[in-house]
Amino acid sequence: MTTNNRWHDYVVAKAQEAQRASRPLATASTDVKDAALTAMAQALVDQTSELLEANAQDLAGAEEKGLTKAMIDRLTLTGERIEEMAGGLREVAALADPVGEVLSMWRRPNGLDVGRIRVPLGVVGIIYESRPNVTADTAGLCLKSGNAVILRGGSEAIHSNSAIAAIISAAATGAGIPTGAIQFLEETDRAVVNAMLKLDTYIDVIIPRGGEGLIRAVTEASTIPVLKHDKGLVHIYIDAEADHGMAEDIVINAKTQRPGVCNAVETLLVHDAIAPTLLPSLLKALQERSVEIRGCPTTKALGDDVVSATEEDWDTEYLDLILAVKVVASYEEALSHIERYGSRLTEAIITTNYATARRFLREVDSACVFANASTRFTDGNQFGLGAEMGVSTSKLHVRGPVGLADLTSVKYIIFGDGQVRS
Repeated sequence: MTTNNRWHDYVVAKAQEAQRASRPLATASTDVKDAALTAMAQALVDQTSELLEANAQDLAGAEEKGLTKAMIDRLTLTGERIEEMAGGLREVAALADPVGEVLSMWRRPNGLDVGRIRVPLGVVGIIYESRPNVTADTAGLCLKSGNAVILRGGSEAIHSNSAIAAIISAAATGAGIPTGAIQFLEETDRAVVNAMLKLDTYIDVIIPRGGEGLIRAVTEASTIPVLKHDKGLVHIYIDAEADHGMAEDIVINAKTQRPGVCNAVETLLVHDAIAPTLLPSLLKALQERSVEIRGCPTTKALGDDVVSATEEDWDTEYLDLILAVKVVASYEEALSHIERYGSRLTEAIITTNYATARRFLREVDSACVFANASTRFTDGNQFGLGAEMGVSTSKLHVRGPVGLADLTSVKYIIFGDGQVRS
């Protein structure tokens, strides 16, 4: 048997098992699903030491490979982060079950009652990088929405992901979820992903979470519909009428709170009317927090130790403590820059002018648009959706944080009393 055939057969076996499990899972009661989620959460907490041991192996490998501090942060598990994973599962359990929700119902002139209800998608394939919490978050969301899931994490987190998947799968099965509903692909060979992306007979949707290269590769190779989470080239525009203190607090939070995530700001645009009084102190505050500034000529003139920005900087998602800064002459120039370089994931404006804020919210084409708040809030949990599958930059069938309801489709139900079509 050739290697490619071996990986194909390996993935097919997993996919078939997931598909078999998806059928009874689609009609599982809310009580059973919630009990499973609660059991999964408790199992993670109870086995914290085992998870930390597995994560230590991944961290050692990351150090050997020379991964950046930001990437290592994304990879790292702590007792607190494990408790957060468990908390996310409990929050999903507390959310309303979308399956079976009647979206609308109407009567036709011939007496037929026609309705639309939510139903699971079936089998969801998740391909992701770095962050082990994605294993628990996505499995929990899929389970609550009645979907079986096939998880394929990155090689850099293989030990952590394997341990999490084994723990939550056993807990779910023990609580009454069909065996095989949570599948994890332990093999890290890239041929496994290639095989997975061709299994449209078994897998209903693919959701990739990771860097731009991963998203592009998955989109180009898949014969299965893809719900994209593109790169997060996030902008904050500080308007001429911004509050200085608010602007500084928001920018520092958006850049430094967790620089290695997709909703961290990468480019700061500042109106030239406010730049001379705002930028010197803001740049210094950022640099005191180890942020490297790459700026336009005006930015360089207003701050110390500013690196000259290149054209490439305006088009780069750093995922690190680096910030590109550009002074613009007008609101229109800021929007033009965002239109050209933005990734359509998240953008923000800081202004005290309500009309300008409303205009920005209306005119910027992005999945999430903020006025006077940190871009770090682009998160399903922060939006009240529970954990999230990612932030979709697609426009079909969902845009923004992908929560429970977004993991369902609809079907029509029709009640009659003997009607026939003439």
